[in-house]
Amino acid sequence: MNLDFPSVLPSLPFILEGIKITLKIVGLAAILGFILGIILSLFKISSIKPLGWFADVYTSIFRGTPLVLQLMIIYFGSPQLLGFQIDGYVAAVLSFGLNSAAYISEIIRAGIMAVDKGQSEAAMALGVPYRSMMLNIILPQALKNILPALMNEFITLTKESAIVTTIGVMDIMRRAYVVGADKYLYLEPLLLAGIIYYIMVITLTFLGKAIEWRMRRSD
Repeated sequence: MNLDFPSVLPSLPFILEGIKITLKIVGLAAILGFILGIILSLFKISSIKPLGWFADVYTSIFRGTPLVLQLMIIYFGSPQLLGFQIDGYVAAVLSFGLNSAAYISEIIRAGIMAVDKGQSEAAMALGVPYRSMMLNIILPQALKNILPALMNEFITLTKESAIVTTIGVMDIMRRAYVVGADKYLYLEPLLLAGIIYYIMVITLTFLGKAIEWRMRRSD
């Protein structure tokens, strides 16, 4: 192989600036997905059938279609749907957040169902309101059990965020492509981008394990 990293390395700071964009998109999308995921999971276990149907249809649609398609519909379809062009950054957060919510809702639902029924029965016997029971008793226990799955979803979201390059958002991948076009060398900047993503994922993996260890130690 004839690799010419010396020609590309001066552009490394430019590529690294994309980390901030990537983390902002992933962070905001994760928050949105987590909040919506909790709401959808509560819909799924609700005794009100229409809420459960809505949550199931939502999950089916967002899990059954490609994320890149959802991103393009939100970004390129916004002028027809809303009458104005959504910013690429906003479109990325919305598409990733809405997609992630579908997966997180299933994770949280499974976590809630795994909590011993005796917990909810005891709370109901003591007259604890349903909302307080879920927020203070059931959900905290469920979150401890599903933390590894949530971290895996966050890591997956970090890697999949690279598709924002398709709508021109200047993330890590897009900047690597710009450097490649400028230098007429694509392999080297793409390899650098891959290393950056790998380091980010490894860091998140160790962070998730550390949080999980601390939570289990506090039990």
